[in-house]
Amino acid sequence: MKQKLVLIGNGMAGINCMEEILKVNPSLYEMTVFGSEPHYNYNRIMLSTVLQGDTKVDDITLHDRAWYERNDIRLYAGETVIQVDTVEKTVSTDRNRKVSYDKLIIATGSVPFMLPIPGADKEGVVSFRTIEDCQKMIEIAGNYQKAAVIGGGLLGLEAARGLLNLGMEVNVVHIANHLMERQLDPTAALMLEQELKSQGMKFLLEKTTEEIIGARRVEGLRFTDGTAVEADMVVMAVGVRPNVQLAKESGIETNRAILVNDYLQTSVPDVYAVGECVEHRGMVYGLVKPLYEQGRVLAAHLCAKETAGYEGSTLATQLKISGVNVFSAGNFQADAPAKTMMSVDELAQTYKKIVLRDEKVIGAVMFGDTKASNKLLDMIAKQKVITDEEKQLLLQSTGAEPEVVTMEQTELICQCNAVSKGAIIEACQARELASVEEIKNCTKASSACGGCKPLVSELLSYIQSEDFDEVVEKEAMCACTTLTDEEIVQEIQIRRLSSVHDVIEQLGWKTKDGCRTCVPALHYYLGMIYPEYGAEQEALFLNERMNAVVQSDGTYAITPQMYGGITNADELRRIADIAEKHRIPNVAVTSDQRIHLYGIPKEQLEAIWRELDLPLRSATGNRGHTIKTCLGETACTCNKEQALELAVEIEKRIDSVPAPYRLKMGVSACSHNGAGSTTKDVGIIQFARGWELYVGGSSGRHVRQGQLLSVVETAEEACELVIAFVQYYRETAKYGERTWDWINRVNLLHIREVLFAPELRQQLSGNLEQDALQIKARLAKTF
Repeated sequence: MKQKLVLIGNGMAGINCMEEILKVNPSLYEMTVFGSEPHYNYNRIMLSTVLQGDTKVDDITLHDRAWYERNDIRLYAGETVIQVDTVEKTVSTDRNRKVSYDKLIIATGSVPFMLPIPGADKEGVVSFRTIEDCQKMIEIAGNYQKAAVIGGGLLGLEAARGLLNLGMEVNVVHIANHLMERQLDPTAALMLEQELKSQGMKFLLEKTTEEIIGARRVEGLRFTDGTAVEADMVVMAVGVRPNVQLAKESGIETNRAILVNDYLQTSVPDVYAVGECVEHRGMVYGLVKPLYEQGRVLAAHLCAKETAGYEGSTLATQLKISGVNVFSAGNFQADAPAKTMMSVDELAQTYKKIVLRDEKVIGAVMFGDTKASNKLLDMIAKQKVITDEEKQLLLQSTGAEPEVVTMEQTELICQCNAVSKGAIIEACQARELASVEEIKNCTKASSACGGCKPLVSELLSYIQSEDFDEVVEKEAMCACTTLTDEEIVQEIQIRRLSSVHDVIEQLGWKTKDGCRTCVPALHYYLGMIYPEYGAEQEALFLNERMNAVVQSDGTYAITPQMYGGITNADELRRIADIAEKHRIPNVAVTSDQRIHLYGIPKEQLEAIWRELDLPLRSATGNRGHTIKTCLGETACTCNKEQALELAVEIEKRIDSVPAPYRLKMGVSACSHNGAGSTTKDVGIIQFARGWELYVGGSSGRHVRQGQLLSVVETAEEACELVIAFVQYYRETAKYGERTWDWINRVNLLHIREVLFAPELRQQLSGNLEQDALQIKARLAKTF
């Protein structure tokens, strides 16, 4: 049965999280959504365009009735949850409705902050937060002339621009000495102020409102310095505060907002929170990108998908205010020991300020020319040391050539929804998209804050120009299909395909039965998605051959299982007796420290299996191979017992478990590295204070040095980390992808972040153990 998932809040953060859940596992939850506003999910950030007259309410709707119905989501719009019973696990609404839940997400967002000053309750005082607020402001503007906007931040300036468009005379009142002090430095703020003044906006800076004057209706503002200004309407745009009242009353721990951990869990089991109502590591975010990043992490967690957790976001603002491009990101205050690069062009009205620490970009502010914003965001996120040439390119004017021409296809166009240049090009070519609106509907680029809309338009113009000659590098699984491995895995999950035949038939394979490339890959992916399928296929693979490998001359070879290369007199005697009785011509101790019996005729296999009565190891296939140890190394007299025990433990735990590619592993007892551990897919070296773990090495034709994953104190820690690494590789690598290629693709730093999180490491280890148990259980039934 489906679990019951209830979402309190029909806003952007909560519904985005629902979207991500539907992408990962659409059949897991029965979803119910409560929204206090009587509307479908809409883009609150685009309210200013409605006020300015550029768009209609329908244009900013993100999800209409059809979307909720198509995804079987029960929506109660215009209905407010007033109580959460975390013991009985129910929510109650202002319409006497009670709904039970298994998992609850609180996404109540924030509420506008109304200054507690005399006259704040007069007619004509409005906030700027909802569709109703917009409609009220438009109605007032039709009957009155003068407006005062309290607040010179982003919201206040957008409200002021809208009221100017409606024909009102607008004064912006701000308590600070420059506009948007949280997003801009004084230089950029002054340039913005001058530009907005030229458009007709007036400013009253360093003013503190003491009273809203008038009888029943607003007539003006009086300030603490004794001055005043006339106004028929006052718009409060001084900020918002997290809407946490419901959480507080329900016994959920709060501070400034609802306290959550890296997986967006609150202090109450099975209750989560996301969006502006959340406080994570002391931070409360109000921008779209962080809220969407939170939603992706929460969705993955609720679907039991591996995730490194939410670690916070780089604050960035990229938008167009009244036709002027502004951008800021990171820490743009040049405190010691930071250094600053600046460029000012008063004629072109452009300004750039880039702050560096240790030759890495930590923050930036730009006015007028913001084309380098995506590159700067990428630099801030990756914290790469930048070259002198890159510094010059960032500061110089970008000229007439569009930024999108020089962007890499992997660079993000839309930061909020993580949509790359390549993804947009691919969508335009595959679906013949011809407008920004079509791109938005298809890829979600520009559907959130709208700051990237000019860049999306620029890219579209470039794609449609004669100069466009880029090809999206898309690597299909094989010649049978045009789909990539990632697309196939996603389709398997979305369509709930459960066999290779279903995949080939429903995903439009060009060949009827697939090929030697795609068929084993599909078996592997189906096995990872459906563990019982994987257990069945693995048992079939092992039992059909009983782990005997056919040789070029038609005879067979078998390998008795000897964990860690360790055997005993009884097993050796049994092997010797069988070799002598059946006249097996070749018995060899090979480089992997195991005994191989070669040259066995097919008709003798049955008798040899029966008489040997030992588990046999598969010498082929994509799985963890025998672990090489320093067993038998006589040049070194170190104590090898602990290293051998560790090798045996790891080999037993990964026995018969399939992998994207065969895994070679080694465990060395000392720095002499007798097992060649530094050139293995996974290698472990014991030293005086613990164990060094190396990954991504190769001892093949092209020798590759493994990278140091970690240093741990105990063998138990080493084992758990290796098991978790193997499982994460199994779950996220493409079939046939070597460990070093996978590490280069996903980044070793990211792998460490996943494995060093105790909860994730335990979950990965548990997943591998569960897979191994299912395979062994299936083997026991079919032998």
